[in-house]
Parts: sequence; structure tokens; C-alpha cells
Amino acid sequence: MVADTYDLIVIGAGPGGYVAAIRAAQLGLKTIVVEREHMGGICLNWGCIPTKAMLRSSEVYHLMQRAKEFGLSAQKIDYDLAAVVSRSRGIAKQLNSGVTHLLKKNNVSCLMGDAAITGPGKVVVTTAKGDELLLAKDIIIATGAHARELPGLEADGDLVWTYKTALTPPRMPKKLLVIGSGAIGIEFASFYNTLGANTTVVEMMGQVMPIEDIEISVLAQKSFEKQGMKIKTNTIVKKLDRGVGSVKAHIEQDGKSSVETFDTVISAVGIVGNVKDLGLEALGVKVDQGHVQTDHYAWTGVEGVYAIGDVAGGPWLAHKASHEGVMVAELIAGGKPHPVKPESIAGCTYCTPQVASVGLTEAKSLEAGYDVRVGRFPFVGNGKAIALGEPEGMIKTIFDSKTGELLGAHMIGAEVTELIQGYVVGRQLESTEEDFMQTIFPHPTLSEMMHESVLDAWDRAIHI
Repeated sequence: MVADTYDLIVIGAGPGGYVAAIRAAQLGLKTIVVEREHMGGICLNWGCIPTKAMLRSSEVYHLMQRAKEFGLSAQKIDYDLAAVVSRSRGIAKQLNSGVTHLLKKNNVSCLMGDAAITGPGKVVVTTAKGDELLLAKDIIIATGAHARELPGLEADGDLVWTYKTALTPPRMPKKLLVIGSGAIGIEFASFYNTLGANTTVVEMMGQVMPIEDIEISVLAQKSFEKQGMKIKTNTIVKKLDRGVGSVKAHIEQDGKSSVETFDTVISAVGIVGNVKDLGLEALGVKVDQGHVQTDHYAWTGVEGVYAIGDVAGGPWLAHKASHEGVMVAELIAGGKPHPVKPESIAGCTYCTPQVASVGLTEAKSLEAGYDVRVGRFPFVGNGKAIALGEPEGMIKTIFDSKTGELLGAHMIGAEVTELIQGYVVGRQLESTEEDFMQTIFPHPTLSEMMHESVLDAWDRAIHI
């Protein structure tokens, strides 16, 4: 087997891998990406992008039903699920081609196949034409993750779905059970509920969207229930009895058991890193609970081997993976990049209403020993929100009362996934409450609520 030699081998072409490869090539490293399935990875093909395309369709459908509120008229409002899915898949395909173009533009070599690290600096790729040996001083593992499956709740693509089937549904669910209320679960619940499915969401933790600030979670649950969803917290699905066209779910809530019948179940109980058959154990790379263990610079502890993105653990976010990819590429090229700080990475959930957050929740701030000042501002106090017909929501900010440091920001409402970046930048620049207060926010915008929330933390809010 003749070996091809590179400066860097990247295994996986998702938002971590392809970005790492491009940045490495920009820095003069001879780079190759190995991908077994889709350029752009899960995020682009089966995650972030296609789900947002589908959610946009349900959002427009919801707005069409509200036409009368805006002085408009619309009759016989309906949807074509196959067309909604077709649009989503078309967008994913377009961006998939875009990633291929970007890699080519930056002179990154690409190889389709299954990769295994067979020794220090050695990667064997099984392709359609046979095995190929690649050599490089450095290797980045960016293989992503797949849906976690619990015993008895395994997906079958018919009655029980993972995110992949939910993105290409064989039918429109009539009575839907969603297991798990994290970002994946609640986004699919929001999509199918908006299109008319009788939707129940089961969450084993004590609150819906369990990583969010409790106040935001409470507002989210109220909104979901107002839209017709049933939310069951402190609840476990013990097993599923599959019949012809239906599933009997054995549900336990607060120690009480019940059985309910659904025609469709979506399992969204987390993800597990793609570590199988990579040769990590023999190499000495440590894996814990399905995820590669790394330090703050994504180094595995084995010389020349790094791991980024979902395969290396949470937060499981595409933008975290991309930033890690750039960081590692610059490190390999001899630079001195700053390590990624998970607490400064925003999380965004594109349900209706949207939810976004960065930093510590109020509870975590108090647990950490901070003396906090908390500000809140409701959407109903904002002119732009009222004009948009989106008066439901809130922005909450948490500060260290002694230093003015922004500890966390939490939002629920229209377009908060766009607004959150203002606070992310503020945290990156180590802005204090005074910096936010002295910033002039344009009017009329939703962003004015960010200003007012900060002011409220110091009892200076104007419009409430």
C-alpha cells in the first residue's frame, strides 16, 4: 500500500472538520479530509440546517393562520408535507455542494471512506476502490455523533423515529410522543405540533428544556401548552409495545404508571460520539461514555491527535465544533490561540417561541457563590415586538453585583436566537453593566429589550 503524506489529516467533514481543514490550508498546511458519508456532516445534512428549513415552513404556516390579526385574508390554508421536506432536503444539498466547493477552493484534498488510525500518524481509509494509507504528523478526529438509543426504545424508522426519520417522515403523525425535551426533541415537537399533530413531550428531568434557566423553562412550558402540547416532566418511558400502526408507551410519572397509545414516537434522548472502529483504544486515546476525552485545546493526550466537536463531548453545538477546528488548526500551525470557553458559547433552540442563552443560569450563579443582580424585560414592553405581533417573551440578565460582570443571559421570544450574540460579544469583551448601559441601541428594535434588561438589574429600567 503506497502512502500519501500530509501535514494534517482530518477525519470527518462536519462543521468542525471542514472548518479545521480550511483554516489549516490557509495557514499553509497540506491537508486532507476523510469523510464517510456527507460533506458538511450531520449538522448540514441531517441537523441544524434542514431542521431550520422545516421549522421555517411551520412558522410561516402558523403566521398564515394569524393573517386576520395583520389585516390580511387567507383562505383554505394548508400544507404539503412532502413539499416541506423536499425544500428542506434541497437546502441541505445546496449547502453540501457549497462545502465541497470551499474545500476545493482552499486546496484541501478530500477522500470518501471509513477511516481508522492504525498507529501514530497513520490512517487507513477503506474506500470503494480499496484501502489507502495516509501519513501525517497531526490528526484531528471530527467524526461527530449519532442518536443515543435506550433499551426498549430503539428506533425502527416506522413507528419509532430518530431525527433522521423525523426529517424525512413517511407520514404526518396524528398522535405523537416525543421522548426528551432538549433542543432536538423540542424543535421536532414544535414543528409537528404546529402542523396539527396531537403532541406529548416526556422529560425525565424536573423541567422542560432542562439546561435552561428555570424562569425561561416555565415560560416555555406555558407557551407550549397554550399551543396544545402536553408536557410531562419527572417522567420516564419505561418501554414501548409496538403493534400494527400504533405504539403503547408505558409511562411513569412521579411514581405512577400509565399506558398511552401513539401512532408515532420520536426518541431524542441525547447523542453518543462516533468512536467505533477508529482504533482509539489501541492508540491510547481515552473514551468516556462514548466521548473522546480532551484538554482545553482539544488534545487527547496522545501526541499529534486531537478531537473536536460532538465526538469530544458537550456542549453539542456546531459553532463550538467550528471554533475548536480553527483553534486546533492554528495550534498545529504554530500559533497561540485562546482555548474555547464552553461557558461563553450560546445555545439556541428554534422552537416557537425561540429560546437562547449564554453563561450561567441564576441558580448556577448562586451555587457558584456569586452575589447577583438580575434584570428582566418582557416583550410586551417593546414597541417592535408589539408591531410584529410577538408580545410574548422575556430577556433575563444576571450580573455579579460586585464587579458588574455579565454572568449569564437567557431569552425566550421571537428572534432571540439572533439577539443572544450581543451578549456573547459582551462576555468576550468582558463588558460590565456600565458598558451595556452606555451603549445606544437602535429604535425600534427587539435589541432594545437587551438594554432594558441590563438597566432593570440596577433598578433603572425605563419602559416597565
